[in-house]
Amino acid sequence: MRILLVEDEHKTGDYLKQGLSEAGYITDWVTDGLTGKHQALSEEYDLIILDVMLPGLDGWNIIDDIRKSGKTMPILFLTARDQIEDRVKGLELGADDYLVKPFAFAELLARIKTLLRRGQQREDNNNIIKIADLELDLRKRRVTRAGQRIDLTAKEFALMELFMRRRGEILPRALIASQIWDMNFDSDTNVVEVAIKRLRSKVDSNFTPKLIQNIRGMGYVLEVEDE
Repeated sequence: MRILLVEDEHKTGDYLKQGLSEAGYITDWVTDGLTGKHQALSEEYDLIILDVMLPGLDGWNIIDDIRKSGKTMPILFLTARDQIEDRVKGLELGADDYLVKPFAFAELLARIKTLLRRGQQREDNNNIIKIADLELDLRKRRVTRAGQRIDLTAKEFALMELFMRRRGEILPRALIASQIWDMNFDSDTNVVEVAIKRLRSKVDSNFTPKLIQNIRGMGYVLEVEDE
């Protein structure tokens, strides 16, 4: 499970990141609102822990932008703002829980586990992504097109999921490399082109319409024309 922690107090952030890591969670910690918003909108997280008072952009604006973007991951406010109106505002903006500082880490961990269970239940009810006649079953890790089973490697599946989740968005090679291979892009490396060529040979070559397009000088995009 991957958690985004947006917390500007370094002592609290260090404490939470260490505790969450020891509890088995992969935790990305950022210390300002603008970076937090960027991470939340550009990466995939299972849960977000969000402070309200942050440099650059406050938590109210961050959660509002996240929910307007259509992302539904659980969000837990962890803040010193303890007024009833603050709690109500956070929940009305789309927060799933609200915990006031100072807090007991055991209670925070229990709330995280509860929210992740709820999120997993929602995911189980919505674990299929479908575009045109191509279908990804995220839980079973199965791909079909026009009812025909397509066998993909783990990396190919992750690449296909990235394209489908970000349909219509031109994805630069550098972004694909960082998302799928967790590496900095090297212009002398053709790993992205090779992987996409193999993927297209499986999901596009024998089917119409063609889904994965090469945008010269920019990257790749998955889109369906005239759908």
